[in-house]
Amino acid sequence: MQETNIKCLGFIMDGNRRWAREQGLETLEGHKRGHEVFQDCVRWVRDTDIEHTVFYAFSTENWQRKKNEVEYLMQLFEQVLKSLLEGVEEEKVRVRIIGRRSDFSPAIQGLMQEVEEKSVQYTGTTIWVALSYGGRTEIVEAVNTAMKEGEKVTEESFSKLLWTTGMPDPDMIVRTSGEERLSNFLPWQSVYSEFYFIKKHWPALTKDDFNDILKEYESRERKRGV
Repeated sequence: MQETNIKCLGFIMDGNRRWAREQGLETLEGHKRGHEVFQDCVRWVRDTDIEHTVFYAFSTENWQRKKNEVEYLMQLFEQVLKSLLEGVEEEKVRVRIIGRRSDFSPAIQGLMQEVEEKSVQYTGTTIWVALSYGGRTEIVEAVNTAMKEGEKVTEESFSKLLWTTGMPDPDMIVRTSGEERLSNFLPWQSVYSEFYFIKKHWPALTKDDFNDILKEYESRERKRGV
């Protein structure tokens, strides 16, 4: 596996449904395959010693999709959390969930808490999973918290009020499926991130593609506004 200077990597996992249609499959099969690639990517990240990786799995806007698709995704998220819970000792990664947890069932919320508590001992690689996440909602909630506390905020103190507190700003954000926008993903945290857009749909992502991402990052000159 290629070495990298990336400390925090972000993925907008786009194209599950389009991949399924192109394969002549039901939409739900695209989400299933997307989950398999997510599991692979967690291992690639861990084996590369990337300290933090954040996956945009479900946005606050995604609740507006068709009822049967949302119901299937909830079942899939429950399976994902259970598999993370069962495999955390083998994978040895820490898992953090960010987003509006109150949108989910008590069972899913309970699994979120369990996997976080069980994985907290592993500090080498942290996997952040954004579920019912929206960047504007995150900022509004942080603003309301700051107003309630009644203290003047700085960039540093405000960052600690966000759901992503403890996560470094992403060095690079990768979006699959050819779309070139953030779609409400980490607007505060991405101000100096590099962006990389891949035409492949998320379920088609391979280890070679992952290595290409690392190579692309190393070819960039980070200026951070200077």
